[in-house]
Amino acid sequence: MNRRETMDGLRRSPNVDVCVLGGGINGLSVFRELALQGVNVLLVEKGDYCSGASAALSRMVHGGLRYLENGEFGLVRESLVERDRLLRNAPHYVAPLPTTVPIFDVFSGLANGIVRFLGLTRRPSRRGAVAIKVGLGIYDFLTRKRALMPRHQCRGRKATLEKWPALNPAIRSSATYYDAWVSHPERLGIELLRDGLSAGPSAQALNYATIERASAREFLLHDCLSGETFSMQPRLVINATGGWIDIANGALLPADTRPARLMGGTKGSHLIIDNPALRDMLGGHMIYYENEDGRICILFPYLGKVLVGSTDIRVDDPGTVQCGADERDYILQSLAFVLPGVRIRPEEIVFQFAGVRPLPASNDSFTGRIPRDHFCTVLEDRDGGPPVLCMIGGKWTTFRSFGELAADMALERLDRSRRVDTADRTFGGGRVFPKDRSGWIRDLSESSGVSLDRVAMLFERYGTDAEGVVRFTATGPDHLMPHTGYSARELLYLIRTEAVEHLDDLLLRRTTLAITGELSLDTAEAALDLLATEKGWPAPRKAEERSHFLTLMRERHGVAEATLSARNEQRSELCETTERSG
Repeated sequence: MNRRETMDGLRRSPNVDVCVLGGGINGLSVFRELALQGVNVLLVEKGDYCSGASAALSRMVHGGLRYLENGEFGLVRESLVERDRLLRNAPHYVAPLPTTVPIFDVFSGLANGIVRFLGLTRRPSRRGAVAIKVGLGIYDFLTRKRALMPRHQCRGRKATLEKWPALNPAIRSSATYYDAWVSHPERLGIELLRDGLSAGPSAQALNYATIERASAREFLLHDCLSGETFSMQPRLVINATGGWIDIANGALLPADTRPARLMGGTKGSHLIIDNPALRDMLGGHMIYYENEDGRICILFPYLGKVLVGSTDIRVDDPGTVQCGADERDYILQSLAFVLPGVRIRPEEIVFQFAGVRPLPASNDSFTGRIPRDHFCTVLEDRDGGPPVLCMIGGKWTTFRSFGELAADMALERLDRSRRVDTADRTFGGGRVFPKDRSGWIRDLSESSGVSLDRVAMLFERYGTDAEGVVRFTATGPDHLMPHTGYSARELLYLIRTEAVEHLDDLLLRRTTLAITGELSLDTAEAALDLLATEKGWPAPRKAEERSHFLTLMRERHGVAEATLSARNEQRSELCETTERSG
């Protein structure tokens, strides 16, 4: 991921077979698919990789239980297959998640579910025990041959409240089934990118770059960091920009070729809550519940905190989405409904995020009825320019199969055949994943001289890719950051090997410091010092970067500079307490 080498290569050979526009999870997936087939492919992302909707998912890897009532059986089947593949191919980041559904009625929603399935109503309704039991039975049936996780089970009211006494006492019963969750989705995206780049020099990628049509056959590639622009001539363009597809088409196609609106995304917002009592009362389960208006919400432990969401609101401009005060109130109200004894103080909301679901254009009055499936459409340039293949829709769980679909369409256009199947291909820190984790960690610690605890921590973050981090940290002087879970050389390794160009790349996506609410101002400034030194930034450029990051944290993630500063004192007090008790 050396930017200078990539730019030099593009100057020497600017023409590519395929240019993939968009470095979210679907763009990274199709890039990887094409790269592994030996295609000369370039990925261009206007921001950072996985910085849009792919950083704002609910952290679930799931089949989509509620899509059954929309009749999307094919999508659910595909999603469950891809979920199980991720459990096998990325075991370092994707793990089973027991999911419990509180049930407040017996027959409610059954008749409404039938007419919704038939498309005769858009109105959501409370799902009762019978409707949920039917859905979970279908879930079990679709996964019966793989049987990676237990079948669903039901509990009566007494047993449910014994296990989760804080649940709304109005419940009648509950049902528990298994889906999965992803701990580091943005890092998984980086691993897909690295897997594609490993195919050889014909695969190249640039973040912080854009392309636009200059003439029928010529496109201009603009490096947003250096300001350099040069021409290129792709044979095919893949528009994988998600919620930005219609906007991107404006730069890729002449006006008379652009179609009517393709995308009609909705915004989903989430909160990260630091409340140990709430985290512990969940008992490792996700609570998958209906708010009083019938909207599905989720609540589960996430990296020591609690993730709760989400909303589903139509948006016109995907570039301006943020979690508003009304959405925070809605999410907290839904939490108070399912756990009426829990009260969340404002300071316990340590992070918030919002993203746009890349849904196809729809005039449906109820956003929950908009299909979550994916498909590709090809737009032909009437002036003889390269066709544009648009990736429409999709959900995070199905990124591999969606990328495979788009890649196969591209290969057909290029008159090429597939030579590598990714269905069972492990990648990143999931490669050569050990059955004996403790033994793997012990062996690496002994061979590198890095402490056992430190290697174990890095294994939790990077899987078997931790070996590269450990070897790097062992080759030079190192010191702990103000957040003692990270060291200077670990962050330096990420800066040098993972296309880090801005401070938010490092703190929001290559690490989990920000989303877990563990980022302090001291840690942010120490990380900025490392980045500025590595990039050779002068003082004004460094100050500009600091200001940009703090503004982003305040406006997009609800974390003010004063909050980050207060965490300095909290961490100092924690360290002093640890030293005294030690």
